[in-house]
Amino acid sequence: MNKRSLAVLLRARMRPNNSTKLAFSPLPNRSGARAMQPSSDNANKPQRDFEHVRDSMHSAISMNKTEVIDTVLNDFSEGYFSLCYENRRRLLLVLAKEYDLNRTQVCELIKQYLGVLGEEAQSAGHEEDGVLGSFYRIERNLRHALKPMYEGLFERLNMHPGGLKVLTSLRADILSILAEENIASLRALDSYLKEKLGTWLSPAALELHLITWDDPASLLEKIVAYEAVHPISNLLDLKRRLGVGRRCFGYLHAAIPGEPLIFIEVALLKNVAQTIQEVLWDDPPIPECEATCALFYSISSTQRGLAGINLGKFLIKRVITLVKRDMPHISTFATISPIPGFIQWLLSKLASQSKLAEVNDISQSSADRSGSAFRENILEPEEEKALMDLSEEFVAGKNGMERMLNLLASKNHEWSNFAPLLSILKTPLLRLCARYLLQEKKRGKALDSVANFHLQNGAMIERINWMADRSENGLHQSAGIMVNYVYRLENIEEYAQSYFSTGQIHASDDVCRYVEPLNEHQPATDKRG
Repeated sequence: MNKRSLAVLLRARMRPNNSTKLAFSPLPNRSGARAMQPSSDNANKPQRDFEHVRDSMHSAISMNKTEVIDTVLNDFSEGYFSLCYENRRRLLLVLAKEYDLNRTQVCELIKQYLGVLGEEAQSAGHEEDGVLGSFYRIERNLRHALKPMYEGLFERLNMHPGGLKVLTSLRADILSILAEENIASLRALDSYLKEKLGTWLSPAALELHLITWDDPASLLEKIVAYEAVHPISNLLDLKRRLGVGRRCFGYLHAAIPGEPLIFIEVALLKNVAQTIQEVLWDDPPIPECEATCALFYSISSTQRGLAGINLGKFLIKRVITLVKRDMPHISTFATISPIPGFIQWLLSKLASQSKLAEVNDISQSSADRSGSAFRENILEPEEEKALMDLSEEFVAGKNGMERMLNLLASKNHEWSNFAPLLSILKTPLLRLCARYLLQEKKRGKALDSVANFHLQNGAMIERINWMADRSENGLHQSAGIMVNYVYRLENIEEYAQSYFSTGQIHASDDVCRYVEPLNEHQPATDKRG
């Protein structure tokens, strides 16, 4: 492989490794504006006329001449990528609205079906075969009628060389539009394409590949470009991540050669790391024979168009199986993960509760106690006192919650460099973080996206780590706190099923103790050591 060209690539494209990205996030969400841009291969090509591309799309859907369909699909693909943002949007709306299913035909078939039901009731069991034959015929026609016309485009592209990549780009653009506008027909198009992609990208169709330093430079370039968790800073950084004591696995698909759809980075350690620094920057890796823990520290998707298709779930399970087979001395499989929604949730909670506390103080002498029902005990009395005892040269605020809010919302995170403040904030932040992970939910599942990802895959919350990520991003998103999720091989399926069916979150005793004093009579988790 051409190391010199790769080094040039790194110098040209890489940012300094300041750890400003998430430490372990499920599939990453690239910006919509970037998703709508033509690929680099098409960036310098002239834009096609919108009507020409629309005609080629129509031909790709309706044409029955198999001998020219490849030419038509090529013409559509090249034309689509040559379009500007607005014309892509127009074309996708045409596809969603004009090539949807025929609802008039569906309604007519439903009427026929109901008519046969009436005939069955009147026949009282006579001519049963004839009635069943009518049912089967109408049901077959209904199944056909309920397929939108754009299904033909999707299926033809899937069978076409390079077509799967086109489909993922189409969906990336659809998601970008939906992020700005809630269009029902486009949502239906997205849902249908997502279902199709999920079927075509089943684990049986994917190859698990161990990515090494000896792989082609073109593949390593993809790892460098799409590493969305911890940016690769230089050639030595990349070599270390692919060297002794480290593993990198990717899912490849034959239709998108040389480009992993998703990849995961693994560190082989003696113990579960409590900080991300231990993994990325500290001492050289230990001899692999001494490792007892496989720590997943980064997982990145290369395809925005595959968002919501949980390839990470299958990748983690396959990697666990492979590592366990090749290194039986590895007994622990864990992560070092961020808590990306914690500070956003906490700042909102502190702001609302601080305001309610202020209103309540004003109205204490009156009969108006309307705000009391919405007040929460965010801080313990000793935590409130410690914050109020701080000099106003450090932080201002009428109560402890307002002071904590002001500290955490500071842009430069000065509090993280001052030992007395760290000592005061540690206990309440760890407790509130445990509450956020264990008790704050959306539709019955963990509110935090990374937590939801691992819990639905069958992990448990093992440990919450103080000042585990001191990067600007780590402090901004989770006050530097990170969490270890552990995958216990004997419990993965059980934990995944109970989380899916009831939202039950499995956690260690140490994690549960953070919330027990405030919630003694409402156990929200299954405590497993």
